Amino acid sequence: MSDKISEQQRAWLTLIRNKTALVGGVIALCIVFVAISAPWISPLDPLEQDPYARLMGTTPKHWLGTDDFGRDVFSRIIWGSRISLLIGGASVLLGLLLGTSLGMIAGYYGRKAESLIMRAIDVMMCFPDLILAIAVTAALGANLLNLIITIGIVMTPRFARLAHGIILSIRENEFVLASRAVGAGVPRILVQHIFPNILGELLVAGTLWVGEAIRLEANLAFIGLGVQPPTPTWGNMTREGVDVLINAPWLSIFAGSSILITILAFNMIGDGIRDITDPKLRGG
Repeated sequence: MSDKISEQQRAWLTLIRNKTALVGGVIALCIVFVAISAPWISPLDPLEQDPYARLMGTTPKHWLGTDDFGRDVFSRIIWGSRISLLIGGASVLLGLLLGTSLGMIAGYYGRKAESLIMRAIDVMMCFPDLILAIAVTAALGANLLNLIITIGIVMTPRFARLAHGIILSIRENEFVLASRAVGAGVPRILVQHIFPNILGELLVAGTLWVGEAIRLEANLAFIGLGVQPPTPTWGNMTREGVDVLINAPWLSIFAGSSILITILAFNMIGDGIRDITDPKLRGG
């Protein structure tokens, strides 16, 4: 028990010493808090239109101005954080489950299974993320659930390649051979023995790729394939602001800055998790 506690203390000390990760964690927590608390902290209804306040700049009532329909930009950014974080987190989790499963099966079994799975993964990785996402979205349709599935599919090859590479290096380790010797089945070996040993690297990558998923959702929304209006998302707010960029630059600037800060925060957290999980970096 004392060893376990000391490991946890060492991990926390490593994280606290990493000021970049600490700042990123605070920013991410604030963004998550804003998303959860949107119904209570949003000053106005994000869908309420006021034709007399179209493209109005900063005022005491509209802290970040209004859009082309007179809707409050500040309230829409608050509500938009919900969509971005939901899609980013859920799609990465889906990609982690699918990709890690495929990568572990390919790496453990080898031969035909490895060749079939990894060649399919290679084909998927030949396409740029946005092109693959557009193709999947065109097949499934543009709504919240389909966006999560689409971006999850785009993230799957990344996790598959990562899990496959790690398993190739550990599948002949003593703990795996010992599990086989005592008659443990393949599912038990993969889930109870191999998966915990690759979870650290998967978490690091997953944290970094949450930002990528948010960016990809914004890209899809920018070209009209994201969550459809009037539901506020940072991506479609940025797109709506392009048409009036000269007269009302705040529409795109504030939404784009929200995307930038969120991606930066998750990248900072990923750097901190890497320090905790990598013995070379934590000095253990």
